[in-house]
Amino acid sequence: MRRQVGLLAFLAVDLAGGALLLAHSFGFTNVTLVLRAEGRFEAEVSCDLDALALGVEQSADSAALADEIDAMPEPERDELVARLAELLKRRLRVRFDGEPAPFEVSLPDTGKPRPEGAVASALGLVARLSGTVPSGAREVSFFASRSFPPVKLEIVRDMGERLHIQILQRGAESTPAQIGQATTESRWATFRRFVALGFEHILPDGLDHVLFVLGLAVFSARLAPLLVQVTAFTLAHTLTLALSTYGVVSLSPRVVEPLIALSIAYVAIENLLATRLSPFRVLVVFAFGLLHGLGFAGALAQLGLPERDRVLALLAFNGGVEVGQLTVIALAFGAMALLTRRGLDRRLLVRWGSVAIAAVGLFWAIRRVAGV
Repeated sequence: MRRQVGLLAFLAVDLAGGALLLAHSFGFTNVTLVLRAEGRFEAEVSCDLDALALGVEQSADSAALADEIDAMPEPERDELVARLAELLKRRLRVRFDGEPAPFEVSLPDTGKPRPEGAVASALGLVARLSGTVPSGAREVSFFASRSFPPVKLEIVRDMGERLHIQILQRGAESTPAQIGQATTESRWATFRRFVALGFEHILPDGLDHVLFVLGLAVFSARLAPLLVQVTAFTLAHTLTLALSTYGVVSLSPRVVEPLIALSIAYVAIENLLATRLSPFRVLVVFAFGLLHGLGFAGALAQLGLPERDRVLALLAFNGGVEVGQLTVIALAFGAMALLTRRGLDRRLLVRWGSVAIAAVGLFWAIRRVAGV
């Protein structure tokens, strides 16, 4: 039985190690679609083009991908660029009145030296699409396949007038924007989008928050004490999320992110040392919740909250986060029940699960302090 649990812990560490760079990853594909007065359109699509070209996750190690592409012979690299351009044509759509418009693709940063301190990239971080607006077109929309992270879209006229702004989930198409006038998203659509984005920030994008909640869940044999801890965590991160969103509290991600990783390790190590749940743990969880709220705020800041519905979007995002956390708890309790029913010792599951979580948390803390 000990061998089975040890193997289970090894697999947990291995899986977590394979996803290390996904920790707290909430990247966006930033798209600015410009409608020119002369009947042309241009779209700048910002994402990790190296990852897209090599067919790996956008969260992969940027420096390693850039080195891999830089090491290619020139003909092979040219072929990779050509394939990337074709891939962009297949997986992106600019539609006018529901019909896709053809466009050309250019990669303006490919081959240029990288500025010091910039994100490592061989192909650059911007793809430029250009095409013709069909005569008489009344609406325009944008689509990116699930190969891309969620899209932060802005549609503007070349004189600077903003027609439309929207956050799109993976594989979603934007609401059609009237070319002749600015459009406003309904409150219900805003609510639904931000609930979904909040949930995605936990599952699948918030692995560090997931591990923190798992660290709480594995030690709790009963649901009631766990819900008390999660409620304290929720109150704390709701407080700092709101204060940070309105500019009352601010802390650099270079400080917040390593501390979040250390909070994961602390909870897991406490699981290993404690024989029973301490009454002070709720206070500790509340304190860590304040940190995690600042992490959520960093993600929310990237979304560009709608000016008219800031409070609604904030509440909806937080609600989505809570649904994600409760989903993690339900899955953890279900998995523990299944494994113990199959004869595995709960104490060993707690021990080896906590070892795995602590190891990942400490590893992340070291990487984040080092800026890797």
